[in-house]
Amino acid sequence: MAPVITSLLDTDLYKFTMWQALLHRHPQTQAEYRFVCRNQPQFPLAGLVDAVNAELDALCRLRFAPDELDYLASLRFMKSDFIDFLRIFQFQRNFIEARAEGEQLSIVARGPQVHVMGFEIFVLAIVNELYFRQFDAHTALAEGRTRLAAKLARLQRAAAQGPRLRHPFEMFDFGLRRRYSGAWQREVVQTFAQEAPAWFKGTSNVLLARDLDLVPIGTMAHEYLQTYQALGVRLRDFQVAALEDWVQEYRGDLGIALTDTVGMDAFLADFDLYFAKLFDGLRHDSGDPVAWGEKALAHYARLRIDAATKRFVFSDGLDVERALSLYAHFGDRVQLGFGIGTQLTNDVGLKPLNIVMKLVRANGQPVAKLSDTPGKTLCDDATFLAYLRQVFNVND
Repeated sequence: MAPVITSLLDTDLYKFTMWQALLHRHPQTQAEYRFVCRNQPQFPLAGLVDAVNAELDALCRLRFAPDELDYLASLRFMKSDFIDFLRIFQFQRNFIEARAEGEQLSIVARGPQVHVMGFEIFVLAIVNELYFRQFDAHTALAEGRTRLAAKLARLQRAAAQGPRLRHPFEMFDFGLRRRYSGAWQREVVQTFAQEAPAWFKGTSNVLLARDLDLVPIGTMAHEYLQTYQALGVRLRDFQVAALEDWVQEYRGDLGIALTDTVGMDAFLADFDLYFAKLFDGLRHDSGDPVAWGEKALAHYARLRIDAATKRFVFSDGLDVERALSLYAHFGDRVQLGFGIGTQLTNDVGLKPLNIVMKLVRANGQPVAKLSDTPGKTLCDDATFLAYLRQVFNVND
């Protein structure tokens, strides 16, 4: 079979945006990323190790093609020196290792951050596709198409029956990392783009955005902010330093800030009038979305900023029904976007894997995410985690 990954554009936009910012500002950073499966698969992932290693071999032979570089260069926030870096870039096989540990699959990428940070999405797509190849594809795809049609019908009913709110309902595909397969993600995205253009506004997958003439969606992920925990700034100031560097790098573009690296309350304590004016809005990725949104609205009100000029992007475990519910709650007060992942690209009647590949160390120091959702916190150093909680006054 053809390799799972055949183009280095087959990744999320925010990998490129974070990559450019860190290449320009902290190119010397050393980093370690680890693969974790958070739920119980139907068979041990260790059985995939040989196939995963073969896929990593293939990935490390890929280079950016001239037409791919031309597409990236057409995005106004991508700078010419970064495109020149990508022109000579190639993943190094000795920076990533996959092996079996009992029934678990261990994958570790370790090396210069600007050479290993790109592995994440490709690894997740590879593991997912190899895993789901073990099941009957005909049955899964038939069920997936039935559910896809139901999602489109639900949007049509909502448009016909629902009240007209001040701001439009807009949704995006955020499902690359959890997709059933690359071919299925393409079919889903193409179907939404053709059948629901009034609501479907883009995809995080850069390859699909290019091929289907869609808007590529994405700004930053937790790894960007976590990196600043190990860059020598005072730990209490790492969010401020990360946000300031982002503002200086993009100067008005890519203005959606991620809020839950150390929790919403700690984020808002750093998100002062300066940042609140400069950033276009906020992204929710853990915790109760309604409570999060109300906190954000109250924060803008305290700063005397009209929330109707800002955007909230919800991206935590959404399905179409949940997105519509949040839209009904907030649609008259703030601009909205809904990034739907697993429930778009892996809703085929099989239990999805809950897999991540997260930054765990930078420059030899542990880093952590203090999620607002129990179970999503990730750190392999309990002492640092306790210290981070103390610094930001976050309860366990």
